[in-house]
Amino acid sequence: MSEKLVCVTGGSGYIASWLVKLLLQRGYTVRASVRDPSDPNKTEHLRALDGASERLHLYKANLLEEGSFDAAIAGCVGVFHTASPCLLNVNETNFQAELIDPAVKGTLNVLRSCVKASSVKRVVMTSSMASINYNERAQSPDVVVDETWFSDPDFCVRSKLWYQLSKILAEEAACKFSKQTGVELVTINPGLVIGPLLQPTLNLSPSFIYNLINGSKTFPNLCLPWIHVKDVAMAHILAYEIHSAHGRYCLVDRVAHFSEVVQIIRKLYPSIPVPEKCADDKPFETVYQVSKEKARSLGLNFTPLEQSVKETIESLKEKFFIIF
Repeated sequence: MSEKLVCVTGGSGYIASWLVKLLLQRGYTVRASVRDPSDPNKTEHLRALDGASERLHLYKANLLEEGSFDAAIAGCVGVFHTASPCLLNVNETNFQAELIDPAVKGTLNVLRSCVKASSVKRVVMTSSMASINYNERAQSPDVVVDETWFSDPDFCVRSKLWYQLSKILAEEAACKFSKQTGVELVTINPGLVIGPLLQPTLNLSPSFIYNLINGSKTFPNLCLPWIHVKDVAMAHILAYEIHSAHGRYCLVDRVAHFSEVVQIIRKLYPSIPVPEKCADDKPFETVYQVSKEKARSLGLNFTPLEQSVKETIESLKEKFFIIF
């Protein structure tokens, strides 16, 4: 059994594509699960990666189909579970089918395949800051959020935060399953992920930057925790490779209000028109801090927000999402 044989679920996704790229660079043999291996939009960018022709194998799998991950995971030593729907505009009538079921049942399906495989030594799961800081606790510039914080499902239901709820419930289900079965689990909890795209389609998180430079008249009154996609992918790998890695890892370079991000873009690209005003007249949402201590114990260095924004815009330009 090769120590270098690993599986990445949802392999065509934004974070997963970077994860596959960096794993191949480090000499791993990667099995990547995708819903439709015959769809070039989902697979061409993966097949083009260095080392892919020798060490990348694509498997068809569906989150809601029990046993569909068995073949991809059998014989693997490590599993990176990134597959989960990333949707914000879901309403009350279909959030269960569109978000909760794929996130929770999908996670359990993947973990059951890991138990069947018996070769798997560690599972690294992509969770989110969404499962950490959505609760009634006050946030202010002197508040430091860390891995001991947990989002409150009831708060998310009241606030109709269905994506956040899906991440909370999936992480809870995974932790419970891990305790019951002994499957070793580490979770990675990134903030809003930006940076260059490997896939040909525009996914949700870089679209926040895209919207700011594509004619939007206003910016949201939101503070978000920002992180570079390559840092997130590397965190997954280090959490797998470093024996002492355990529990959850917050991944945030900086919490910034959208007004700050607009200023960064204006400074980097004076010729790009960006929104001048906020979407509402309320006081700006308050920034807070997120601890980097545990993430740094993996040896991670964070890409500064300014560089992440620049690389996102350059990637959008390179892929012709924007022209300037």
